[in-house]
Amino acid sequence: MIIVIDTNVLLPLFSAKAKLPEIARALLNGQIKWAVSQSIISEYEEIVTDRSGNQRWTQVRRFLSLLSAVHDNVVWTAPAFQFHIVAGDPDDNKFSDCAITADADYVITSDHHLDALANAGYKPQPITPEEFIRRHLSGA
Repeated sequence: MIIVIDTNVLLPLFSAKAKLPEIARALLNGQIKWAVSQSIISEYEEIVTDRSGNQRWTQVRRFLSLLSAVHDNVVWTAPAFQFHIVAGDPDDNKFSDCAITADADYVITSDHHLDALANAGYKPQPITPEEFIRRHLSGA
């Protein structure tokens, strides 16, 4: 299963009081693949550094490197086409474009702008982190 993680989910995943340990554990165990693009990594770095500091960004970057080295479960994409699915917040299109390009199953998000992906006719579907955990990681 391939997922894309919205920045609003990444922050609690790597906060001092990690609120979504099931997702991190599933990634560390190689149960799921995490699709990213350079524009997503740039947003992650900007937001994580701004809100939590450079040390937290270093932690996220090392986590991605560890996943790549141990399980090869980071899927790097370079979307060549912009699908323009998210009209409510066009900046969120980087997540839908990455998900479509990677043939992801889900975009894990708490952002309702990405709900536009649900009826767009593409495979990736938006899902809240809580619902993803309930459906796919219970007992993980």
